[in-house]
Amino acid sequence: MANRPYMTVATRVGLNLLALLGVIIALYLGRSIFIPLVIAILLAALVWPAAYFLNKWLHLSWGTSCFLVVISLVILNLAITIGFFVAVPRMLQDLPDLRTSDGQKEMYRKIREKAGFAIPLDQTYFPADPLDSKAFLYIQQTLENGTYVANVLWSIGYYGNSWLWQWVLVMFILLFVLVDGQMLSRRVVEIFGPSKEAQTMAIETLAEMARAVRTFLVWRTLVNFALAIVVGLTYQWVFQLSQPWTWALLTAVACYVPYLGPIVAGIPPVFDAFLNSPSPYYALGILVFYVAVITLEGYVLVPVVMGRSMELNATTVMLACLFWELVWGLPGLFLAMPLMAALKAICAHVPGWRPWANLMGTEKAELAMEKARKHRAHDSLEDTQLLTPAEAEAIAARKLS
Repeated sequence: MANRPYMTVATRVGLNLLALLGVIIALYLGRSIFIPLVIAILLAALVWPAAYFLNKWLHLSWGTSCFLVVISLVILNLAITIGFFVAVPRMLQDLPDLRTSDGQKEMYRKIREKAGFAIPLDQTYFPADPLDSKAFLYIQQTLENGTYVANVLWSIGYYGNSWLWQWVLVMFILLFVLVDGQMLSRRVVEIFGPSKEAQTMAIETLAEMARAVRTFLVWRTLVNFALAIVVGLTYQWVFQLSQPWTWALLTAVACYVPYLGPIVAGIPPVFDAFLNSPSPYYALGILVFYVAVITLEGYVLVPVVMGRSMELNATTVMLACLFWELVWGLPGLFLAMPLMAALKAICAHVPGWRPWANLMGTEKAELAMEKARKHRAHDSLEDTQLLTPAEAEAIAARKLS
């Protein structure tokens, strides 16, 4: 096709920006469809080896294997949810009755006493009598406002019902994706045309994406729950917090969100130690311990277990969190890292897009990707888990020839 004179660089850039804006708008408007679908696909990449193992080594039918895997995920999710719900009444029982004026004053005096033990307090802003504090009076009026409490309860009920519906939808989509996975992968490959070279490239790209997502999710999950066990034992036996395992479970869940998640998970145990420990210095000890553990996990453990090829530079991570939070809200924060891992894997596998993969990664990750690509060139079955053994062997034979 002859070059068109009006397709200047500025025109191409403008069209690409318009296309990008269209994709962003579509993702935002279709979030009720895309969020469950993306979560189901990511979970399918995560649990596919388990279903494959049940089918191949235990000789269960493929449908039965997929159903057992989905049921296991449902049980795990129910256990985590029940853990949080059981902890809420215990936390409320440990707190003074904030519905009454005496309970609110008791809480104020407790906070003031602990804070005054560590730092000098200005009597103008933190007087001994709670009724002389404008901040206390404002909070008291807010708590005694029935409309405010009703709105909070309504919001909790609404989001809880929405979460339950979304999770049920995700589980059904996951089951269908697992059962029809091999057929769907072949149909996706056929979209790229009849050319064997194009289909092989498509299969390899899907393989790279599935491997990247699986590596990230598996190791991120193992690291998060190992981290939860460490902090839970420390909170219980060293600092003797009132809710050690609740904060440990919160750490395991929140650390799926980079940077922001660990910060959110570190605040409740510090506040717990501040209110319930014999000395406010317990809170300082927890803060130092938590920062040390998170630093060790982020800069030593995660790069070692995930490999350099999975590394994303800090700028990419923050921009990804901002973008996906803007498009999909809170679920976007949890999905940002696996989506970026999949996107980086695709860019690294397509020759023309490798500069974008290098832009998202680090200098060490760039070298690691080249070595990993050479070592994995012959291992199509382990890469995809989306194809039958005969199909994978045929692809490997074409690559060797």
